[in-house]
Amino acid sequence: MPRISLQNATVDFPIYHSSSRRLSSSLLRLTTGGELSKEKRGMVHVTALDSLNLDFESGSRVGLIGHNGAGKTTLLRLLTGVYEPTSGVCIRGGQISSLMDISMGFSSDASGIENIYLRAAFLGLTRKQTDVMLDSIVEFSELGDFVNLPVRTYSSGMLLRLAFAVSTAIEPEILVMDEWLAVGDAAFQQKAELRIRKVVEASDILVIASHGENLLKKVCNRIIWFEHGKVKMDDKPSKVLPKYFK
Repeated sequence: MPRISLQNATVDFPIYHSSSRRLSSSLLRLTTGGELSKEKRGMVHVTALDSLNLDFESGSRVGLIGHNGAGKTTLLRLLTGVYEPTSGVCIRGGQISSLMDISMGFSSDASGIENIYLRAAFLGLTRKQTDVMLDSIVEFSELGDFVNLPVRTYSSGMLLRLAFAVSTAIEPEILVMDEWLAVGDAAFQQKAELRIRKVVEASDILVIASHGENLLKKVCNRIIWFEHGKVKMDDKPSKVLPKYFK
């Protein structure tokens, strides 16, 4: 059964040569939102996530809230394996898909078709699995013959449509999102909205960072409020959201 467990998980980022850059603690705190510590050698560390103990189990629809730099995106990247804990552990069980950086893995000189295979491999799909999905991905993207051209010739909207079509072609057990995606023109957005809702509903676990109160109320059954890499509140939306958005 899909599950993610964090046990005393901490993520630190070292800031090298901070003294030579004359960066003050107050400036660093404003820039990162994390907690600062300093070793005897003078190296500054920003603690983006601090000793987290969290479990995400089947049926969870978790919303992450907090000011910019509170640790939400760092947590999402920890859950997906982009980051590993500096200390503590992150136990992942189940197929995880991220809709954070949907064009990650793309090559500007490769064709749309080639990039479908690149992105699909990044998502953990085999070539045979991608072969089965290829026609439906191309059709959904509405790119037509442009799929055979290098993506450097695409407009930003075309690139996003292709990236979205690939990234939402699978129904993962665990889905991680940084805000709700909206891509393309009005007609494509309507189709994309239906697609993303289908992917969300099919997932066993959803973790989404958002600043949208109405979205969080509608989608989530649990809210985690972060401040400076620590959990300030973890409860039902009806308990957390009124206090955060007051």
